[in-house]
Formats: sequence, structure tokens, C-alpha cells
Amino acid sequence: MNRITIKSPGQIEKMRVAGSLVGRTLEYVGSLISVGVSTYELDREAEEFIRKNGGEPSFLGYNGFPASICTSVNDQVVHGIPSKKVHLRDGDIISIDCGAIVDGFHGDAARTFLVGNVDESTRKLVEVTRECFFKGAEQAVEGNHIADIARAVEAHARQHGYGVVRDLVGHGIGTDMHEPPEVPNFTDLRIGRGVKLYEGMTLAIEPMINLGTWRVVLADDGWTCSTADGSPSAHYENTVVVKKNSYEVLTNPQS
Repeated sequence: MNRITIKSPGQIEKMRVAGSLVGRTLEYVGSLISVGVSTYELDREAEEFIRKNGGEPSFLGYNGFPASICTSVNDQVVHGIPSKKVHLRDGDIISIDCGAIVDGFHGDAARTFLVGNVDESTRKLVEVTRECFFKGAEQAVEGNHIADIARAVEAHARQHGYGVVRDLVGHGIGTDMHEPPEVPNFTDLRIGRGVKLYEGMTLAIEPMINLGTWRVVLADDGWTCSTADGSPSAHYENTVVVKKNSYEVLTNPQS
């Protein structure tokens, strides 16, 4: 798909159903996170939960991705591959990125969870990243532009001295997991104000914020992106729908 789509009320309701399943899956997986659990176990539980509740994992097999969720620990920004060899330790943080398809429509969201006793600076990073999402989402109203979302995310992160990842961005979403437009978290002078927003557009807004540099490196597995300086990274994402004077999060568990 290479064009932006405006969803009808009926299509948005289908996305609300898919989004609710993603939200509930993240809640369930979050309840399982503890010292000693493997990321492989979390992936197995997530897939079973999605399928048991009438969905299919969006990520499994997507461009060859081998799992149903992404599990990115500490300095891993996104796309960490679940593994039997990776067991969570006290003081870790872990980003769980989850997608599900229901009735042909996708939901996509991510949360960063704390494992045990996490140091204060990393706890603050996780909370500010969550705040960055809401700062950006507040701009997802008709008449604004993509750059308004990006500027709000970037400004809040920079206020705290954090690095805003540039190599990875949010995206449109619907019957495809990744649709136009791209939704960056930083101001890009090359695109100016970017795409104008209209009611019915559905976007995955996903701040990826680093305690240190904004630069990232790609692992040999071809998927896992980590901070270039080894500093912690946090990720917070929701699927939202643009409205005339507001926005709605479609990946709330209760939607």
C-alpha cells in the first residue's frame, strides 16, 4: 500500500477491536514479567493469548521476523528477538512491542516495563518516554500536520536531555501494519510540516527515547536495534485515530 487511507466509522470499530486485543495482551504479558523469566516464555504466552482471543500475531513472519512480539532489553531500542537464552534480571527494563490482526485490521502498541529494582535515572527515562507519547498524540487532530506530532515528542524528550531516535519512526496503520505516512519523533527539515492530518487517519505514534545518544546500531541478526553508546532506551506506542478536535487511543485494553 502506498497511499494514506481515511478509515470509515465501521473500519475504525474493527481497529478498536484489534487494538483492544493488543492492549489486553500487553497487560497480560506485563503481569508475567519478573526476574528470571525468559523472553521466549513471554513470546509464547503472548502468541497463545492473541490466538485464544480471536486474533493473529501481526509480527510473526513479517518480513521474516521469527516471533510474535519484540522483546528489547535495556540498551535494545526495538525489534529484539525473544530467546530461551535471555532471562530478565533485577534492574532490567524491557520493551514489549505487540501487534495483532482481527478481521483484517491491525493494532500495534508497545510498553516499557521495569524488572525489579530499576535505578532512578532509568525509571525517569521510562516515564518521560510515556509522557512523550501523550505530548505527541495531543497533536493528532484534524488540521495539524505530522511535524506537529514530531515537534511535541522531541521537545519533551530534549527538555530532559534525552536522545530521540531518528533511524526508526512511527507509521500509518490499518489493513497493513505499516502504511503511510511515516510519523517521526524528531523535526525533519527535509519534509517541512509533513502530511496534513484529517479525521479518520489512523497512526501508530511511538516515541523511542534514549538516555544517551540518539544514534543506534543494528545487530548481526538483522533485527535488533540498540543504542550506539550502550545507554538504556525506552519505547511507548499506541495506535490512535485522528479526530476533529481530539484523538482516540485504539489500543486501550478496555476499548
